[in-house]
Amino acid sequence: MRKNKNIYVIELDESVRANKKFAEANPNPDLSLPCLYVGRTGKTPEERFLNHKKGYKSSRIVNQFGTNLRPELYEHLNPMTSDEVEIMEVKHAENLRAQGYAVWQK
Repeated sequence: MRKNKNIYVIELDESVRANKKFAEANPNPDLSLPCLYVGRTGKTPEERFLNHKKGYKSSRIVNQFGTNLRPELYEHLNPMTSDEVEIMEVKHAENLRAQGYAVWQK
């Protein structure tokens, strides 16, 4: 299988904490840590982030609150196969949330 898929992590502006759905998904975050979005793509993380910001196949949360990529939180995981990335997207979001980050992953 080809390893041509990537996980990426985007930092979100702190104002996302006021979003009801985001707050409900993250009931007890460490407020000293940034808010994050975890996604998967067949593109480079940089290309995918630009598409989010342009509104192309974008998560509304990322389009509105995304500020920058956080490569130190995902580069070590890439690249992956389609099967691996599907599992890892959820697993990585759960791992980051367990560390105290407020995470959106949809």
